Amino acid sequence: MEAIQGSAAGQATGQAGNRASGLADALSILHSVRPAGDGPALIAQLRELEDVKSAAAAAQARISVTFDAVERRAQATAGVPAEQQGAGVGAQIALARRESPARGGRLLGLAKALATEMPHTLAALQTGQLNEWRATLLVRETACLSAEDRCAVDEEIAADSGSLAGAGDRAIVGAVRAAAYRRDPRSVAKRASHAVTERGVSLRPAPDTMTYLTALLPVAQGVAVHAALTRNAAALRSSGDERSNGQIMADDLVERITGTRGGPTGIEIQLIMTDRTLFQGDSEPARLQGYGIVPGHWARQALLTDDPAFNVWLRRLYTAPGSGDLVSMDSKARLFPERLRGFLQARDDTCRTPYCDAPIRHHDHIIPWRSDGPTSTDNGQGLCEACNHTKESPGWAAQPVPGPRHTVEVTTPTGHTYRSTAPPMPGTPLTRGPRKRAFSRASSKHASAP
Repeated sequence: MEAIQGSAAGQATGQAGNRASGLADALSILHSVRPAGDGPALIAQLRELEDVKSAAAAAQARISVTFDAVERRAQATAGVPAEQQGAGVGAQIALARRESPARGGRLLGLAKALATEMPHTLAALQTGQLNEWRATLLVRETACLSAEDRCAVDEEIAADSGSLAGAGDRAIVGAVRAAAYRRDPRSVAKRASHAVTERGVSLRPAPDTMTYLTALLPVAQGVAVHAALTRNAAALRSSGDERSNGQIMADDLVERITGTRGGPTGIEIQLIMTDRTLFQGDSEPARLQGYGIVPGHWARQALLTDDPAFNVWLRRLYTAPGSGDLVSMDSKARLFPERLRGFLQARDDTCRTPYCDAPIRHHDHIIPWRSDGPTSTDNGQGLCEACNHTKESPGWAAQPVPGPRHTVEVTTPTGHTYRSTAPPMPGTPLTRGPRKRAFSRASSKHASAP
């Protein structure tokens, strides 16, 4: 009974706080929202509510920083030693946000970074161009930098200019890592070298008598292990094995570790870098297929390794001058041949659907082959299996559009259109100047409903 009364009292206090702060009217408006009558309007409502969530997260960040300052002043007045001031602030924020104390501490750290060192990211959160999680990614990937360098990276990425519109989590992390490495390669390299010491294997329970076996490995070993399991699963599936890819990979992992030593050898790891990074020691980062951005120093060391377990293949990929787009290839075949598939894989990196960072499983014609769409790089894109099936559903359409890099425009059944631009190759010149797009994976707009 006491617990119920306490909960009711807490709710009453929260309601009073809402009224005092002027948020009750905003909550009342949200409570009065009703679903619209047609598809385009419903999608528009969802986008507007998402913008409200981002704006609320930005307001929570500002309020958290202010609350931290107020609490620290109160604790100082009460005689709390300076080194102990701020204790419990994160826990209070966690309770107010219905989160764990550890999560509350991270949220407070996020709020401080946004409010004091990353104004562009905070502005993007305020205007709905980033959600709270993606703002967290930007803050996390710059944590090893000094305050001055973090501000510089924030200005370079300029998320509030739309430079990251449509980018998924991996695309954002890759862009920020590259910018951080250009700003302070030594700090990023030091962080990476320290991370190797934290490698390990862990086990935790999962529902229905299952477990999660997790290995934290250096990138080369991790990508090689996953590539070996994926290749074997694909071979068995093509020979008629009825198990899913995931089931084959899981069974293969257990068999390899517990008893069988053989298996595929000569796994190919695709590492893309500029000639300046390879031959001249330039600090421009490289891109490891299946992982993302890696420091240039690490890429050079990987090519010079004496480990016989790795076979090094130097594959030259050429880009159009100044655009960062790979030179095109064409084919008259109905299906994309092997080299053309590899070309699409290197260019697109991950699934080309906006916001989707899933691995590429299908090499797809943008304009279907049955509609006279050519088998070419201009009319090709890499998609995950789910996105490829979705694209074939009624009302969906896609077409390539001109741009500095390969761009695809997707139209949904509600009449909304989204543009996806291939990620820049290593060495692509940055676009300078305010409000200009320095990095773009996708953007979206609303077209009139058909």
